[in-house]
Amino acid sequence: MDVLTSVLSAMKLTGSVFLEAEFTAPWCVASQLLPEDCAAYFPLPEHVISYHYVIAGQFQCRVAGGEPVDVHAGQILVVPRGLEHHIGSSLSAAPVRARDLVVPPEEGGLARICFGGGGEAAVMLCGFMGTATPVNSFMLSLPEILVIYAAAGAGGEWLVSSLHHASRETLTGSPELVSRLAELLFVQAIRQYIAELPEDRQGWFAGLRDPHVSQAMTLLHTRCAEAWTTEALAREVGLSRSALAERFSHYLGEPPMRYLAKWRMNRAAGLMREQRQNAANVAYEVGFNSEAAFNRAFKKEFGTPPATWRRERCAA
Repeated sequence: MDVLTSVLSAMKLTGSVFLEAEFTAPWCVASQLLPEDCAAYFPLPEHVISYHYVIAGQFQCRVAGGEPVDVHAGQILVVPRGLEHHIGSSLSAAPVRARDLVVPPEEGGLARICFGGGGEAAVMLCGFMGTATPVNSFMLSLPEILVIYAAAGAGGEWLVSSLHHASRETLTGSPELVSRLAELLFVQAIRQYIAELPEDRQGWFAGLRDPHVSQAMTLLHTRCAEAWTTEALAREVGLSRSALAERFSHYLGEPPMRYLAKWRMNRAAGLMREQRQNAANVAYEVGFNSEAAFNRAFKKEFGTPPATWRRERCAA
């Protein structure tokens, strides 16, 4: 299992297509989905990733303080961090809140938005993915906006065809299929983003392209319960302790053991949310021999003890 697969598996992505939209120029809307907006589709997620698949037309998108990005038919716009984003034929006008334009679905249908001045049309399917784990270094390393061609890469044509049928599948009672489709869409966006990174880029994803750092990350993710030290990790990847620490910090901005501590807590949060294990078992599974030490580390990371954290999620 590579690092990317490990992280995505721990996130427990669940997705849905929930909205058809047709905008006509001139138009501009502000869009943001919050965890509570997903309650009708699946258990309240920790984080929401929005996406828009453009069937026809074109528009611009930006988040606050960012530069506009052009989006065209055949592309998928992904907003990994769930930020409010403005989309429109022009972004100069004051945006209308998208949630105020939604027409509830009729029986057997999707929610819809039809809005604009009657000019050139942009048609899209809108959806979201929820994660079962809190925002981590993986999510924070992603750009605010990802735009890819849906048909690019292996299986791209299949993905495009499936996206065109996604709303129909939602209506005929196949939420698992739509969820899996959304996950594949996100994976494709991430892999395309990694492939197009400049050679001099730093960060989590750039680290995946360095063979030594990538191997170290894989070991920490797949064997996180082991009593790792930087020296032991360096031996495994064929570097000196200082060389690994320098390369790891260069790409990820923190030393290996600090990264491991955060990953253990992120993994623990996912296990706690699944409700199949108590805190003692989770502590052991992520590398703690003491439940008390685990409780302290968990509270430091998330601000509340593990039992309280899980109880609040279950009540949501």
